Amino acid sequence: MNKKIRIALDGPSGAGKSTIAKNVANTLGIDYIDTGAMYRAVAYKIIQSGLDVENKRDLVEMLENTDIDFSKGNIILDGIIINDKIRTSEITKMASICSAYSEVREKLVSLQRKMGQSKSIIMDGRDIGNNVLKDAEYKFFMTASTKERAKRRWIELTEKGENITLEDVEEDIRQRDYKDTTRELNPLCKSDDAIEIDTTGLSIEDVTKAILDKIK
Repeated sequence: MNKKIRIALDGPSGAGKSTIAKNVANTLGIDYIDTGAMYRAVAYKIIQSGLDVENKRDLVEMLENTDIDFSKGNIILDGIIINDKIRTSEITKMASICSAYSEVREKLVSLQRKMGQSKSIIMDGRDIGNNVLKDAEYKFFMTASTKERAKRRWIELTEKGENITLEDVEEDIRQRDYKDTTRELNPLCKSDDAIEIDTTGLSIEDVTKAILDKIK
C-alpha cells in the first residue's frame, strides 16, 4: 500500500464482517480495527482496576488515561498486548454494560478516528461509514438474509459446545436487528455512498474478492 486508505465495513450481526475484514486486511497489509474488541479492552481495564462503572467521575478519569491500538493483528491496551485476556464471559458481560455509556462510546470513537488519521485501516461495525469514518475512501455495507445469518451464528456457537436451537439463534438475530436499527444514538443503516454486498449464498473468498476488486 503506497497511500493511506480507510475502509468502512458496516452491516448487521452475522453478516460476516469480521471474517471478511481480517481477510482484506491481510491481503492489503493494513490493520484491522475490531471495534468490538475495543469495548472488551475497556471492560478488561474496568474489571482489573476494580472500578465502579456507575461512578461517572472515576469512569471518565480512567478513560482519559486509556489508549487502545491495533498492530499486526494484536489489540494493545496502554502499551500491552491483551489478545488472550478479553474473551471471557465476564469480559463479555462488562463490555455489554459499558458500551451503553455515552462516555465510553465517545472515547472509543475518538480513538477510532485517530487510528484512521494515522494509518491505513479497515474497520467494521454498525455505524462506521455514517459516523466514525464519514470520509473513508471506501465504504461497504454487508448484509445477508436473516436465515443465512442465523445459520452461520448457530454453527459457530454449536462448534464451541453451546446447546442452542437454530430457531432461538434466528430470534436473537431478529431482536438484535431491531435494537441496532431503532436505537437513538447512531443506528445501523447503510450510508448513501456505501457499496452494498449481499453475502447470502456467497463464500468468504467470493466476498473478499468482490471488495478487493472494488478497492484495486
